[in-house]
Amino acid sequence: MNTILSVEHMEKYYGNKGNITKAVDDISFEVEEGEYMGIMGASGSGKTTLLNCISTIDTVTAGHIYIEGKDITALNSKKLSRFRREKLGFIFQDFNLLDTLTAFENIALALTIIKTPVSQIEPMVMDVAQKLEITEVLRKYPYQMSGGQKQRVASARAIVTRPSLVLADEPTGALDSKSSRMLLESFETLNHMMGATILMVTHDAFAASYCKRILFIKDGKIFNELVKGNQSRKEFFNKIIEVVTLLGGDNNNVL
Repeated sequence: MNTILSVEHMEKYYGNKGNITKAVDDISFEVEEGEYMGIMGASGSGKTTLLNCISTIDTVTAGHIYIEGKDITALNSKKLSRFRREKLGFIFQDFNLLDTLTAFENIALALTIIKTPVSQIEPMVMDVAQKLEITEVLRKYPYQMSGGQKQRVASARAIVTRPSLVLADEPTGALDSKSSRMLLESFETLNHMMGATILMVTHDAFAASYCKRILFIKDGKIFNELVKGNQSRKEFFNKIIEVVTLLGGDNNNVL
């Protein structure tokens, strides 16, 4: 199996000599092709900083990040922008859809940016829309959709270009329980049917239970790792809760 993401001794510091905060402190891990991996940790643990560096939104202080063997920490801004467009898909908590475009146009825009031939755009949009069960909203604008529908449209936009890695930042954070469940089932579809490699940061143990593997971050370091294996989702959820308890503090700060 191919290694899609390799993080090697990554460090991210903020501040100056007198007051340095180690947001990420010597973290190393790999994500294989087709994995659905979660990252959990309390607020301030460094998980969002880690995701921002992987997504090229932020830069590392030390260490290296390889995506499909390419060291993204060594790319200049022009090459980085191209790499981001062609290799990464993003799913945000607040959807980030363009209000003046329909769902179809929001999804198609991702293909237009990478210069996909016009004849291929509609079939590609329809294919991912059918898999995520959003064909009925393709002609609607964001204000006409529910939160769950908007997030599935955002997911379709992220995956339609067939990126090497899909990065999801608290994707269920703005959704009710029913919409969250539908979105997470959609992620399973992306992972199983389309072979998407997904890295998801979440506070939510229920959302994390859909993953195949979870890294727990504490004080900028890897605290623990869980692999789902043959466990049921309920069994895996209980294991997640056990680790959250070990992390200490109020569960509400972690979940």
